[in-house]
Amino acid sequence: MVKILLDDTKVKQALYPFSANRHSADIRIGILTIREKWTYLNRFQVEMNSGSYFLEKIPIDSSTIKIFDANLIPSLAWLNGLQFPVAKNKIVEDDTIRVLSYPWQIFQYNDWAIRKDFEMITNGRLSQPISPSNRVIGSENVFIEEGAVVENAILNASTGPIYIGKNAEIMEGCMVRGPFALCEGAVLKMGTKVYGATTIGPYCVVAGEIKNSVLFDHSNKAHDGYLGDSVIGSWCNLGAGTSNSNLKNTAGQVKVWFNAANEYVTVGDKCGLLMGDYSRSAINTSFNTGSVVGLCCHIFGDNFPPKIVSNFTWGKERYIFEKVLVDINNWKKLKGSKLTEQETGILELLYSQL
Repeated sequence: MVKILLDDTKVKQALYPFSANRHSADIRIGILTIREKWTYLNRFQVEMNSGSYFLEKIPIDSSTIKIFDANLIPSLAWLNGLQFPVAKNKIVEDDTIRVLSYPWQIFQYNDWAIRKDFEMITNGRLSQPISPSNRVIGSENVFIEEGAVVENAILNASTGPIYIGKNAEIMEGCMVRGPFALCEGAVLKMGTKVYGATTIGPYCVVAGEIKNSVLFDHSNKAHDGYLGDSVIGSWCNLGAGTSNSNLKNTAGQVKVWFNAANEYVTVGDKCGLLMGDYSRSAINTSFNTGSVVGLCCHIFGDNFPPKIVSNFTWGKERYIFEKVLVDINNWKKLKGSKLTEQETGILELLYSQL
């Protein structure tokens, strides 16, 4: 069996705020996390490691997203020669591979990732039947897992595949254009409008209008408001009416704070909100184009939030750590969960570094 070690050291700062408290292999893009993509075919033993492992002198960083072909026999030669084209010892991106170097690439690559994951996950499997109460375009590109409930919705899979995970629910009146992934236990509330390429992670609850965005898991955007070209971490909550700008009024290039280089980087003409885990916004919060919110932030106030909000921010002040833990646990209780010792330890370490 081939052993692959996923190296997290090179991308820890580059993918902030999403890698601040998690191994970057646990970032979700497409339907699956990066870790799940590597392990899905059950052909490799994947180990998370702080050092690099070289396949014919090619380091495989944990930010490398690769979809394996189940019909190929894995070997070092296959991984090296067929799947990792190399130029000057660097992996070359093509239609089979992407490397995350910046956090905004999570939503920029999400169209590609959903299509690749959909092809891999659904290969050789039959979807649950689509209820006749729905209006469907491109039904051959819709896959519904066991226990999912989809009634009286409009599903347009002609623009990309639509994946509905186990025990997920699309309520009546929702309008969805692919590519789209609704992961296990997630919910689209009544009348939600979703444009691709969007991923709603496990046990998230969303409503309003969403476009080209990724929500990791257990997060809520449960009311009206716009979320576009954005990435929302785990256990976040966007209060009613929260919206973000994803396009400058000048239609010019958007610059976003890049933590690894301690500078702004031009990312293209669209970028909305990048929000780290356990952060929340009050009702009617309006985020400027290209905003970056760290971990454990409580966003509220009369004016637009700053474009950069540091970890553990309460309004304009530093969040008291004991209050951080109480508030996170309150939110977790709503979904039948609680903070683990490991999570608490990581947050305590990050707080001490402020």
